[in-house]
Amino acid sequence: MTEPVAPHPELDTLIATLERLRAPGGCAWDRDQTHESLVQHLVEETYELVDAIESGDSADMVEELGDVLYQVLFHADIATEAGRFTLEDVAANMTAKMVSRHPHVFADTTADTADDVIAAWDELKKAEKPHRTSVTDGIPAKMPALALADKLLGRAHKVGLLDAKAPGAINVTEEDELGPLLLAIVASAKANGLDSERALRTALRQLTDEIKEHEASL
Repeated sequence: MTEPVAPHPELDTLIATLERLRAPGGCAWDRDQTHESLVQHLVEETYELVDAIESGDSADMVEELGDVLYQVLFHADIATEAGRFTLEDVAANMTAKMVSRHPHVFADTTADTADDVIAAWDELKKAEKPHRTSVTDGIPAKMPALALADKLLGRAHKVGLLDAKAPGAINVTEEDELGPLLLAIVASAKANGLDSERALRTALRQLTDEIKEHEASL
C-alpha cells in the first residue's frame, strides 16, 4: 500500500506567491529576471546562509534557507515559462539521483561506513558520467580559490598524486592557528602588491595539469 504524501501547504503558498509576482500584472522586476541575472543573487544568498549556519542562529537559518529555496523556485519558474523544464522535473531528477546513488538504502548492496558510501558514490558517478575522463572534471572553476584548492587537493589524494596524510610544508593542526596564518600570508601579499586569489588560482591550474598527467601515467 502506498503511503500518503505529506502536504506542504506553506511551500505551495510560496510557489503560488512567486508565480503571482512573475505573472502579467505582477512585479515588473520579477518579470524581467533571467537565469543569468539571478546568478549574483544566488551566490550572495548562499554566502548569507553559510554565515547563518556558522552563527548558529536558528531564526537567521530559517530566513536564509528560505532565500536560497526561493532562488531555486525562481529559476524553475523562469524555465517553466520558457518551456524548458518545471519544478517537478527538478525534484524528480534529484529523487532519482539520490535513490540511484544510495543502493545500500534503496536496493540490496551494503555500505556500513561513511567511507564505504563515498567509495560507492564515486563509482556510481563514474557510471553515470562516462564522458568524464579526469577526477578534475565537473569541479566548478569559479569556486572561491580556497574552496577550489581543498577540492583539488582531495582529487590529488584520490588518484595518489599526493599523500593525504602528509602535512605539507607547513603543518598546522588547529583552525585557530590556520586563520591568522592565512591572514598573514594575504597581508604580506597585499603589502607587496600581489593578488592572493590570482596567485592561488595559478597554482591550482598547475595542480590540475599535474593531476591529469598523473592519471594519464597510471
